Amino acid sequence: MHNFTDPKYLVNSQYRDAANLNARIALHTRFATDAYPWQRWVFDQLALPAGARVLELGSGPGRLWIENADRLPPDWEITLSDLSPGMVAEAQANLATAGRSFQLEQIDAQAIPFPAADFDAVIANHMLYHVPDRTRALAEIRRVLRPGGQLYATTVGQRHMAELADLVRPYSVEMGLGADMAQAQFTVQSGGAELARFFDLIECRVRENTLSVTEIEPLLAYAASGGDLTAAQEPLLRAEVQRRIAADGAERITTETGLFIATKAETGADG
Repeated sequence: MHNFTDPKYLVNSQYRDAANLNARIALHTRFATDAYPWQRWVFDQLALPAGARVLELGSGPGRLWIENADRLPPDWEITLSDLSPGMVAEAQANLATAGRSFQLEQIDAQAIPFPAADFDAVIANHMLYHVPDRTRALAEIRRVLRPGGQLYATTVGQRHMAELADLVRPYSVEMGLGADMAQAQFTVQSGGAELARFFDLIECRVRENTLSVTEIEPLLAYAASGGDLTAAQEPLLRAEVQRRIAADGAERITTETGLFIATKAETGADG
């Protein structure tokens, strides 16, 4: 069974490069009924000072910055990082024509190699549920934030992609997903309690949407991106997806995502 908090699996397989992530992004981009781009929405939530120093953990191929290149303040100092060297390389290639400089690093969020109080903001998008020791990672994030600094962390909710989980459930064990695809531990519902141990003010902004999927291949690609869809399973899943789309005109899938804004107090003891 795949362990989605195992660094070796994440670096060597699931996020060796951006292929699996891109398959998932493509489904959301093409079939979301609310077409306002996710990365634009995330950027909308950032409220940072002039000259902000920003660290992104788990930045993947750098899509947050690619899709908002037209509105990046020129005085921000931005460091992108990922546990996967393949992702760091892809981000570097993708941002080569962004028209500004970024610092790129391979970093484990559990041991951030920067001094205390070094950043105005830390961004962790859809990655904290992959961290084996979130207690250690959150302590590190708090340490490197300046007083008044903020963590911006996106994640999924319990209902996220529930219909897809139902669709794949008959095949999930053989795909290495266990009995259920819903394996995230840091969710919209549970993340606030974890953050409250390290931060002084927590806000969660939830964004709900629906995918209306009218094509078979993108949905199969999404399913295969999370597990090992075998040659025997693929035609069975394909037939079921085809049946559902033919019956209803589309396969409708709920998305539930959220962004936590966790603030470190301006004054008081650190820890």
